[in-house]
Amino acid sequence: MYGKVMSACLHGVDGKLVEVEVDLSNGLPHMSIVGLPDSAIKESMERVRAAIKNCGFQFPLQRITVNLAPADIRKEGAAFDLAIAAGILQTSGQLQLERSEGTIILGELALDGSVRPVPGVLSMLATARENGILRAIVPSPNAREASLVTGMELGSIDHIADLKAGTDSLFRCSRSLSSSPAGSDTMYAPRQGDNFSDVYGQLHAKRALMICAAGMHNILLLGPPGTGKTMLAKRLPSILPDMSEQEALDVTKIYSASGKFADRSSLIQERPFRMPHHTISAAGLVGGGTIPKPGEISLAHRGVLFLDELPEFSRAVLEVLRQPLEDRHVTIGRARAVYRFPAHFILASSMNPCPCGYYGSESASHPCTCSPLKIEHYRAKISGPLLDRIDLQIEVPRIDYGQIIESLPQLSSEAMKEQVDKARQIQLNRYRDTGIMFNGELYGKLLRTHCNLMPEAEAMLRKSFEVLGLSVRAYDRILKIARTIADLEGSQQLNASHLAEALQYRCLDKKTPV
Repeated sequence: MYGKVMSACLHGVDGKLVEVEVDLSNGLPHMSIVGLPDSAIKESMERVRAAIKNCGFQFPLQRITVNLAPADIRKEGAAFDLAIAAGILQTSGQLQLERSEGTIILGELALDGSVRPVPGVLSMLATARENGILRAIVPSPNAREASLVTGMELGSIDHIADLKAGTDSLFRCSRSLSSSPAGSDTMYAPRQGDNFSDVYGQLHAKRALMICAAGMHNILLLGPPGTGKTMLAKRLPSILPDMSEQEALDVTKIYSASGKFADRSSLIQERPFRMPHHTISAAGLVGGGTIPKPGEISLAHRGVLFLDELPEFSRAVLEVLRQPLEDRHVTIGRARAVYRFPAHFILASSMNPCPCGYYGSESASHPCTCSPLKIEHYRAKISGPLLDRIDLQIEVPRIDYGQIIESLPQLSSEAMKEQVDKARQIQLNRYRDTGIMFNGELYGKLLRTHCNLMPEAEAMLRKSFEVLGLSVRAYDRILKIARTIADLEGSQQLNASHLAEALQYRCLDKKTPV
């Protein structure tokens, strides 16, 4: 006897449809699962056997072969448990599952037959919808997450015994879930007090961060200890543009596939902010493992990856950022498959000017004790190619006592975000139907088309290119910054003032320790 039901697995952060084929034949009682299953799937034989027996069904005393097709894709996780059990019960005649080949079944089984939630439901159902499968049976804890995929008819299940009444009854009972809109709650609520108005002075750094947010540019904050570099960077999400529906869906799929989607009732609406420790490995940063999982750069997709004290990170770890910063994704190859993870993020980082931290801001209490050779060695931990990919390199100086005690109002996140949103709208209108949304994404012909300089600005950039010894990549990034500065001012033309401001944000191109 032969039967088949549909299920799915994760391939990176994307879903892959899997056909669960069940064959019952005469012979000694035995159950085997083929089709490149991992150890968790092989162990599902015992979970399925116990669940079926403990729910009043009869486990067939026959030779049972379960095939997970396509057989050349490695499968992992416990999401096939419910589909395997349903396939066995249907093939043995104990269940009648209506339209089983047009229904995707997901869920992990407990030994008592209860159904547990699984990660990646959002990605798997999105793939099913794209392939014309519009019905799904999911664990009840995953039902709200599943309802975020529009156009699907959903059935939620708490126990394998719920299948006795047939799948159609599940869909009738769960119809309200599929029609309910996604809530407005977010996974990451902004912390109270994370506002730029809390930062004394540092108007130059706030201006740079506003440009960073408006055009989605990478940024490096350079300054002595205690000047507010980390405080400034942590407030960057408070001025970032709101995510579009597609961006929110992409981010939520990554967190769902990673098992980090705590609130399954709505899409993630806040842009992610990730701040890994400097001891992180290359695999932890970009993703990896025997079956690769998303790393920090993918968890920061459409948000901010903040690397505090940049030179403290291993140089080998920092160098793996070079390709994702250019391509906006990372590709990880393994013997049986190649995985591609999205990684479109703002790189925000901070560092001291020297090992002791006080080079360039010496005082009687904190003189710099570093030799020129030590300073050069310290800065050499960050390679030239990586620095070239950082658009804004900003000095954050010490502030004096008067700036701390003055009662003048500080520039707030609300005022900064208002300007950022205006610049964002200009970019959306300009790049309509081009596939990009921010100035930081400009490349090639689009860059030349939308970043035409006025004659005096062209002359200024030519001279700066020769004097500073800029690379072609740095040249392109200066143009992108100038374009964002012009957008913040509502100007269509790139004049000399826009370019001059863009050039001053390349402090590491201009200064070397002496």
